[in-house]
Amino acid sequence: MGKVQNLEHNKRADSTATFGAIMEAETPQEFFDKILPYRFKPEKANGIDVTTQVNLTGPNGGEWTVEIKDQKITTKKGTNPLPKLIVGMSDTDFLDLVNDKISTQKAFFTGKIKFKGEIALALKLRDAGFL
Repeated sequence: MGKVQNLEHNKRADSTATFGAIMEAETPQEFFDKILPYRFKPEKANGIDVTTQVNLTGPNGGEWTVEIKDQKITTKKGTNPLPKLIVGMSDTDFLDLVNDKISTQKAFFTGKIKFKGEIALALKLRDAGFL
């Protein structure tokens, strides 16, 4: 099992608050570790209780579990046996998605991202700053 990280959103100075918005992830791991904590919008996660399994293929791929509950987000490397949503894509397409080079909708309609489970949650996750 991977290391669990609590990625609670904290109010930070303006220069750090924009960190996630201006920095591009070079690897999926960097996104989960360094960018997602700043990009997550707890005010948009009200009422969301979801465990998402992210499965990425490719040289920088891997498996991550992302949980949003009580307006907090946690990530860990590894799998979850009962996720409500499974997201699958290549590592390069994932980086394009999280670096705003492709929208979630375009990735879905071009087959670059696959969802299994409660697909409506994907829109909520996008609004909360995850996808």
